[in-house]
Amino acid sequence: MHPLVAVIAPGMMGAAVGKRLVDHGLKVLTSLTGRSAETSERAKAAGMVAATDEEIAATDFILSILPPGDAVALAQQFAPALSASNSKPVYVDCNAVSPRTAEHIAAAIAPTGSPFVDAGIIGPPPKGSDAGPRFYASGPDAPRFAALKDFGLDVRVLGGPLGAASALKMSYAGITKGTQALGAVMMLAATRGGTADALSAELQASQPQMLAWLKRSLALMPPKAYRWVAEMHEIADFVGEDPAGHELYLGAAHFYEQIARDFEDERNEVSALEAFLGKGAAS
Repeated sequence: MHPLVAVIAPGMMGAAVGKRLVDHGLKVLTSLTGRSAETSERAKAAGMVAATDEEIAATDFILSILPPGDAVALAQQFAPALSASNSKPVYVDCNAVSPRTAEHIAAAIAPTGSPFVDAGIIGPPPKGSDAGPRFYASGPDAPRFAALKDFGLDVRVLGGPLGAASALKMSYAGITKGTQALGAVMMLAATRGGTADALSAELQASQPQMLAWLKRSLALMPPKAYRWVAEMHEIADFVGEDPAGHELYLGAAHFYEQIARDFEDERNEVSALEAFLGKGAAS
């Protein structure tokens, strides 16, 4: 029998994951309570079905895919329905949270009797017939989540402690999104200092691969910056035993918060960044 899956919430990643599962023959439920019309349309386009908390608690799997700052609250929201349910779905937290936050989420789910899986998504939302992102999973029940490999998800089970998947996600995002923050900060500083053309030319000459990667990544960053603020705080928590590392990622969080505000307002910094990224495009 095909499993019944719930994906919460139908944001860009959640809706794409839901569609991938629907395209592979599964019925996918979601919660639209308090969600915007745009989100409801996205869920509908993905073939996802709106359901109550009780209906979602009667599924086989619940995939939590939402901004990391909302991950603990979602687990707490569903705890009563999961406690009352006889189905005991596998609760898979797929969010960009630190291992310590993953433990808090697991603690909220534990009294319900539902199995808990820590997972981290690496890669962009699935699209068309591509392989899609990697779902790294850890914990004793991670092999159960791997059953969804038969329905279009690239699930990779890790050994180690419960929070191993979150540790991997934090490490990877700390490198990729941390590097983006450093690159953007220096591009904006060079622009303010009047050396943007010179910096762009030097990067093109001596660091062409780095420049190409930054151009691809940073072109997509501004509309996503608001989501990365909480993620940087989670990474800061992950490296908390290293005071300098903790401070570094708090700084990255403040930077992405600054970009998010600018993107929604005057777009001065976003426009300056776009101008830098466009240098040499015609050559």
